[in-house]
Amino acid sequence: MEVNKMAKGENGKKQKNFYQKVLTSFKAEEYTEDEIAQKKSEWKQYEERADKKHYANDFPNYFFAGFWIRLFSFVIDLLCIHAITTVVLDTTFSWLEMTRSTEFFSVYSLLSLFIYLAYFTLLTKLNRGQTVGKMIFGIRVICLTEKSLSWKTVFIRETFARFILQFNPLLYLGYLPTVFTHKKQHLADYFADTSVVTINLIQAFNQKANA
Repeated sequence: MEVNKMAKGENGKKQKNFYQKVLTSFKAEEYTEDEIAQKKSEWKQYEERADKKHYANDFPNYFFAGFWIRLFSFVIDLLCIHAITTVVLDTTFSWLEMTRSTEFFSVYSLLSLFIYLAYFTLLTKLNRGQTVGKMIFGIRVICLTEKSLSWKTVFIRETFARFILQFNPLLYLGYLPTVFTHKKQHLADYFADTSVVTINLIQAFNQKANA
């Protein structure tokens, strides 16, 4: 016991001397033990990784939906949006005998864009992360850092990011990281801390766990 106490005392003394050497390199007088403890506490934050986050939804990597199933889901959503646009806008413009211009800042194009963004934004938020396409393929948008999707997260992912994509088709290359990243995130997912999970895998896991 005495030997252990002496060893601990020696280690504590060496550690204190080490901190004194480091700290007094930019201060003339020695630091007190309280000052050393304060510095250790303040500097602890710099040991943590910059990309370390608290994940409220920390699923295994294989739970996340891949590129192709998300692409097929997106195609279904585009068909739904086209149907809505045709029924609402085309009918209205024909009835009012208005010209349907395809220029970006025309009334028709802006209203079409509004329907496109509203479709993804409202369904994703109000239908708990699922559009029609995602419902058909059994996938769902989740936030990694929130238990449930907030309006802020949905606006970043579904409104802002999709709006930016309309300006240049090359920006769709931002979807490629979905193929390579562990959590299958594209560029908008990184900004919103979101991804897409496969519901069947979660259900299968829960049933197995409850068996």
